[in-house]
Amino acid sequence: MRTQAGVQDAATRRRGASMRLILAAGTTETALVDGISAAGETPELMAHTPPGDAEILVYGEPVRSPVTPVSPTGCVTPAAVTRAVREVCGFPVTVVDAGLAAPTAAPTVDVDAAPGADVRAERAVPNASGIFERARSLGTSLPDDEILLGETVPGGTTTALGVLTALGEEIGVSSSLPTNPLDRKRAVVDEGLAASGLDPGDAAGDPLTAIEAVGDPVQATVAGLATGALAGGTAVTLAGGTQQLAIAAALRHAGVGGPVSVATTSFVAADRGDDLDAAADRLDLDLRVSDPGFDEGDHVAMERYCAGEVKEGVAMGGALSLVPDRELPAVRDRFVAACGRLGVGDVVDTDPQSATDGTDGEETRDVTAPPSEGR
Repeated sequence: MRTQAGVQDAATRRRGASMRLILAAGTTETALVDGISAAGETPELMAHTPPGDAEILVYGEPVRSPVTPVSPTGCVTPAAVTRAVREVCGFPVTVVDAGLAAPTAAPTVDVDAAPGADVRAERAVPNASGIFERARSLGTSLPDDEILLGETVPGGTTTALGVLTALGEEIGVSSSLPTNPLDRKRAVVDEGLAASGLDPGDAAGDPLTAIEAVGDPVQATVAGLATGALAGGTAVTLAGGTQQLAIAAALRHAGVGGPVSVATTSFVAADRGDDLDAAADRLDLDLRVSDPGFDEGDHVAMERYCAGEVKEGVAMGGALSLVPDRELPAVRDRFVAACGRLGVGDVVDTDPQSATDGTDGEETRDVTAPPSEGR
């Protein structure tokens, strides 16, 4: 069931309850497949995207990471949106190292997750069960009434498609840019399933097998956190788009019942509306959609989001679901300020098509700011 997040929903959810945003940050070599991800011009830069996102969320700008994830047309990472919401609404953040390939200055909780392999390998996440169990233990121990679970992992929509296909779920996936290279993703997933000796649907009822074969370590982490939190009586919102639908499907295939929410953005809903609603109904999810009102702004980053770039990530939709309608102008102002700190100006004179030619993710441009806590 879909609901439009707004003032009533936000006020009801936050009154008298403790809430925490948990960001699972990791990597998968699937992002290095040609035409799959634009999260960095080189493997070295791509590895810094999740650490940079974590630092922006925690400190307001990169501290140790040498790059800021920004598309060639000026579409800044959704971490800047989530950070803007945090500055307006205020909530604690925990970052979980879910397979980082580069260090981050953000404090992290370790679940002993290594970076994921290419899904075309025999096993993309060999230690998926161990990651899941350690994350489940962490989730069970959380003292919060509610958690928002977000992710940052370049190539994550491809691994989401892999897990959904292995589970036999016919749910399409979105892309971070207007041109979605879905055929390329499907071809990569087909190769991955073949390498693992699986056909579509073979892992139905066994989500850890699906993640091990064609997933990524972030999925194992988020699924474990959600499972443990729900068992401990903590309400769970999966903050994101189609990548979080893959997690929701994994939970249901594992027999996890009870209420689960997915909170995403209007940009994902516009791109995958019918699929999103059908999946939410089939998986018995409370679907919340939030519109940041970027069409009311004239900053280049807002324009690029409205044009269909990026759409979601770093718990953007979940964070926006916390914002009362009257506070959205303040969030937009903070977002513009964050863009200024990150070196993203009002005008970027580039060809938008250069960022949409069969890619999936943010491009990591070398835009750095002086290290500070960004408050």
